[in-house]
Amino acid sequence: MGRRYKNQRRNGTALMNLKWIWFIATRYIFRKQKKSHTAVLSILGIATGVFALIVIIAVMNGFQMGFIESILEISSFHIRIGSLPAEKMEEARSALLTVQGIESAVPFNEFQGLARGRRSGQQGVLVRGLPHNTPELDAAMAQLLDFEDGFFDLNFRQDALLGAELARWLGVRTGDEVTLFSIPAIFSALESEDDSEDTPGSQVFTVTGIFRTGFYEYDTSWVIIGIDDVAAFSETGPVMGIKLNNRFHDRPMLDLARKSLEDREGFHEAVYSSWRDYNRSFFGALRTEKLFMFILVGLIFIVVGMNIYQTQRRSVLEHREEIGLLRAIGGGQKAVRLIFVCDGAILGFTGAAAGLILGLVTASNISVFFTAIEAVVNFFIPAVNVVAGLFRAGDVGDFAIFSPAVFYLKEIPSRIISGEVLLIFMFGFFSALLAAWFASRKVSGIQPAEVLRYDA
Repeated sequence: MGRRYKNQRRNGTALMNLKWIWFIATRYIFRKQKKSHTAVLSILGIATGVFALIVIIAVMNGFQMGFIESILEISSFHIRIGSLPAEKMEEARSALLTVQGIESAVPFNEFQGLARGRRSGQQGVLVRGLPHNTPELDAAMAQLLDFEDGFFDLNFRQDALLGAELARWLGVRTGDEVTLFSIPAIFSALESEDDSEDTPGSQVFTVTGIFRTGFYEYDTSWVIIGIDDVAAFSETGPVMGIKLNNRFHDRPMLDLARKSLEDREGFHEAVYSSWRDYNRSFFGALRTEKLFMFILVGLIFIVVGMNIYQTQRRSVLEHREEIGLLRAIGGGQKAVRLIFVCDGAILGFTGAAAGLILGLVTASNISVFFTAIEAVVNFFIPAVNVVAGLFRAGDVGDFAIFSPAVFYLKEIPSRIISGEVLLIFMFGFFSALLAAWFASRKVSGIQPAEVLRYDA
């Protein structure tokens, strides 16, 4: 009973300490706000930093995730297995699909080539051979191929699908014919000094679909044909492209895929690779870009933190008499320091919460946000043109942040990642909290006896 009574008394005393500490801290905040706008400016600074980081990182994630999805879901897959016998691809696919964690497996083949349409001249292309039932084998790829004309139709020999920008450059539509040339076959013919009149490694295909991926490189250079048509161009064997339920589990899945095939005849020379291997430089550049953007925009928090630090130091000096009185009537040094730390916590939480709400609303409606900015700027452009006309300067055209003439975009992408949003919020909150904690160390140098004797 005695120990329980002591614990209850200790808990009650701690609760009372927190109540009076919080009471005084809030009075300091409101009194400070009436005397000056420092507290408001600190809150606005933190809110601006959190808001800017959330919006910028959301837009950056939108661009980067769009690129990553286009590369992994359309082009490179999560895992590749090469050097497989062509006649055993179906056996390999059936074995791989039994492994838990593998979502799909699609055989493909590709080579560099040239394409010629109705317009004169050739365009360098990447020709990829896929099965005619690829949309059934890989639903993710089928969703990202947005067909502007036709559809995924490789049911007959000599059918071809073209990227939208490539079709526009070649001047072809669905139903037109394109001629494909295999660069490896042309070089082989030149080395063998073949004098035949037939163009080596060339085939005429009928366009059955024109697609758009949103990734400019694919839309300007990709041609998809049936995997059986590749044999006329290239002697290289097909590669098995594998999609995983979670692409970040690629390392353990490589081992599981290897184990599923290593005991079967004909798969001993298979070569296994992950998306980290053949996209390392590109994904590394994206990660570095995001890191530096975090650092640059995060400098806002350092500036605001220094402002809060100076404000709290000045507040400690302004309240020396009150601090001395609190210490004299039993307020401990830690309790008095906690008053100013609570001030910083209030500023940090209020600013970070305001920036969080505004940032999430803006990032979720990013197209509306940028449209509003463009409308405001374009509203003043006629006045600018009038002033420019007085000085015989050229007219200023309409303003667009992401102009379609410059950027290959239909709409501005945005992706909100909850973990990054939480990190940004905590960064804004703790920048104010740490600044207040360092500033509150000045309390330890204030002695109650000296302050009260000086006042007397």
